[in-house]
Order: sequence, then structure tokens, then C-alpha cells
Amino acid sequence: MSDAPVEIGRVALVARDLERLTAFYRDDIGLAELARDPETVRLGVGDRTLIELRGDKAARIADHRQAGLFHTAFLLPDRKDLGAWLRHAAERGLRLDGASDHGVSEALYLRDPEGNGIEIYVDREKAQWPWDGKEVGMFSIRLDLADLMAATNTPWAGAPDGSVVGHVHLQVGDLDRAEGFMTGDLGLDVMQRGPGARFFSSGGYHHHLAGNIWNSQGAGPRASGETGLAEVQLLLDPGLATSELTDPWGTRFSLTRKPA
Repeated sequence: MSDAPVEIGRVALVARDLERLTAFYRDDIGLAELARDPETVRLGVGDRTLIELRGDKAARIADHRQAGLFHTAFLLPDRKDLGAWLRHAAERGLRLDGASDHGVSEALYLRDPEGNGIEIYVDREKAQWPWDGKEVGMFSIRLDLADLMAATNTPWAGAPDGSVVGHVHLQVGDLDRAEGFMTGDLGLDVMQRGPGARFFSSGGYHHHLAGNIWNSQGAGPRASGETGLAEVQLLLDPGLATSELTDPWGTRFSLTRKPA
């Protein structure tokens, strides 16, 4: 798979309060509500679903120390879009968990009302990415928020066309086991081995998937009946076989062909 770029399709989350999370991803993150039934809401951009919320009023709020989702990362098309969202976040009184310049990207971090991590980011041109030998030289330094806000005067009007889930970052119990699954079962390339985290991709992107042990070292398989990550959909080129795989901690990956 590593020679043919994959894309993240949708991320499915179990939601204890379906309406509250729907309102958050619609009004605060800027996704459009595309479809719903009594138990499921799909939100995205254009006709592409990015987040699928699966309601379960009996679900327990997931423990942040277990394996599962670290964050879903929404990639915006342009830096001015990220600046517009930052202004929007300030106007709505959203609390950010962090803001970082990673060399390859500029990123803002927050959590949804049930504690699921979110990154909203924009990539730099690939020619500007730092490299350390064969690994991409991602780092984390303070992001200049005033400079980012100054990138645009255009008000935020929802996630613009071209917005996608750029990557998904997971909490795992063991980095070597995570690497074995990502490179063996999913066929991805290692892009960086950092302190307590590893990053994987296909097609030379800085990362489509990542795993860390910052909160979850030694964690076992996830318990059922909890909120949080239910499934990650990976979109493959049409010639590749579809399948469903599960990582060592119970996270399900649905490998689906890209739509024509």
C-alpha cells in the first residue's frame, strides 16, 4: 500500500450525547450536517463525510489513559482558513489545548464536549518540510497566534471546500506493536520515530496515522461500551483490495476504495 497514497475517509465516534456533539462539530468546527437517522449523524464538507457520530446514551466516557483516539486532525486548504477559524474560536469562547508550529504544518488543538481530541491544521508546502535523513523532521514550537490571525480578515463561514481529515493520531499501549500493525497490516511507511510517538504514512506525506504512549503506555485492549473512537476509514486507490482490520487495542480500520 505504501506506493499508492491513502487518504483518511471518515472517523466514527461513539457519542453519549449525540445532539450535543452534533452541534459542536457543526457550529464550532464548521462541518455541515449531511445525513442523520435516530442513532447516527454524519457531518462533513460537500458530499464527503468526515465525522460519523454514533449515539449511545449508555456509553461510559472513555478514560484518557487507555488506548484509543488522541486526536482527529482536520486539514484546511489554506493558512487564511486556519486564521479565520482561530478568530471564530475566539469569538465563540472555545478553549484551546495548544497551538504548535510543527515545521511541516501549523496546528491548533482542542477537545470536543466528550473529551475527544481535535487538531485543526494547515500544511506548509512540501518543499519547506524539514528532514532528518529519511525521516521527516517534525518538531513542536510555539505558534504565533497573532500572526496567524492576521493571515485573513475574512469571517469563518464553515469548513471550506477541500477540507479533509488529514490524519488520525492514536493512543497505543506499545510503540513496537503499533509499528508492526501500521507497517505490516496496513503497509504504511515509518515517517518519524519521536520521543514516545511514531508517525506513519503512504505516498510521502508527513503522516496519515500516528501512535503515542504519552498517556497510555502499557494499555491493553479497549473496553466495550465506552465513548470515543469506533472506526477509522482509509480510502484506497481503486485497484487495491478492501478489508477490515483491527489493531492490537481494538481500533477498527475499514479499508475502502476511493469513490470515482
